[in-house]
Amino acid sequence: MINQLANLNWISVIIAFVVYNVIGALWFTLFFSKPYKMALGKENETLPNNPIFIAGPAICTFVVTLTFAILLYALNIRSLGDAIGLSLLIGTGFLVANTTNIAINPNIPRPILYSIISGTYHLVGIMLVGVILVMMR
Repeated sequence: MINQLANLNWISVIIAFVVYNVIGALWFTLFFSKPYKMALGKENETLPNNPIFIAGPAICTFVVTLTFAILLYALNIRSLGDAIGLSLLIGTGFLVANTTNIAINPNIPRPILYSIISGTYHLVGIMLVGVILVMMR
């Protein structure tokens, strides 16, 4: 599968990554800022804005986007319907499930709310990635 790196449309990978990343920035700072803070038990606090909280998610989002692109090419997915199907499979089976698993720990006071906010972001993000990658293939 790794041999697919040579076949990727890297411009589409970068565009998909940027869209996924920008949606994340808006999701957690503008669209769902208050519920996200509630999920973390920090509704009356300003969340830290350290470089790790910006660079870390961006790096992870790039890895997810690249991995998805490799799978899309390895599975020879070319239709929008198939890309959405793969997005739903990966989004639900890996991203949402893993987000929920991470949320269920004693450090997150409202794990279900956290899972809904973060999991939905990842599902929407990977759907956009799938659409962009297949449309630009």
